[in-house]
This record gives sequence, C-alpha cells and structure tokens, in this order.
Amino acid sequence: MAPAWCDLMHRIEGWVLLVAVACGVASLTHFFHNAEFCGDYPNLPAWITRESVWLAWAGITLLGGSGLGLFRAGHRKSSLGVLAAYGALGCDGLGHYGLAPMARHTAMMNFSIWFEVVTGLTLLAVALGALVIEVRQHPGLIPAPLSAKSGRPQHDPFLRPQGGDG
Repeated sequence: MAPAWCDLMHRIEGWVLLVAVACGVASLTHFFHNAEFCGDYPNLPAWITRESVWLAWAGITLLGGSGLGLFRAGHRKSSLGVLAAYGALGCDGLGHYGLAPMARHTAMMNFSIWFEVVTGLTLLAVALGALVIEVRQHPGLIPAPLSAKSGRPQHDPFLRPQGGDG
C-alpha cells in the first residue's frame, strides 16, 4: 500500500508544480499585456498605470513564489494553502468585465484574461484537492475540532486513525 501512496503523491506533486508554473506564465501574460496596453483597456481607471500593474503583479507573484518555496521545502499543507490563494487571485482579471463587457475588449485582452482565470482556477482546484489528500493522510498537524459537550477532540470519520494499520 505504501508504494501506491508514494506513487500517487509523486504524481500529485508533479501536477501541483506544473499547474503552478502554468498559472505563473498566464499571470505574466495577462499583466504584461495589461501593463503595456494600459490605455487601451476600456474604462480602466486613470490611477491604474503601467507601474501599478507591475507592482500588483510583483506582489501576487511573490505569493505564488512563496507557495512554491514552501512546497519545495516540504511544508505541504501550508504551501498548498498559499498556492490555492495564488490560484484564486488568477480570477482578478474578471474585474475587467465589471468595467466593460467582453465585446469591448480585444481578442488578446480576452485571451490573456481567460488564460489567467482558467489556470488560476485549475491551480485552486489541484491545490485544494492535494490539500484534502494531504490532511487525510497526515492529520497530525491539524487539530481535531473540540466537542462542545466534553471539550475533547471529536472523532472525524474521514481521517485515517493514527497508529496501527489504519
């Protein structure tokens, strides 16, 4: 059973890294286009400038890079949470459609927005799925909820029992 589990985790790790890199490429694509063609995006507020776009991208990318760093360092649960948040931020481009309908954006604008959204949602799903698997297989660092009645940890039927063959 252990070899199958190790093989599954190895494949999941590969998917997480692949999707995180794809999300980073999509983010760079969207932010590059947004920064370089800032004046062409319909109804974009004047305070959004080339510099502010790059600053926002740097902050978001720092979050994604931190998630990858934690992942590579073996901090699986925290890294997957950070990578899920990074993926969720990939939906930020949908805000363009709150300013102007899709039809008012160019094909490249729409492509860069949707490229980031789709890869971000994919990373969010992969990271959360991997986090669920990680928590179920290694529940030790997540405290069990306390029973309101007894004040002791409750039994969670979804978590593998600790110790023994479980």
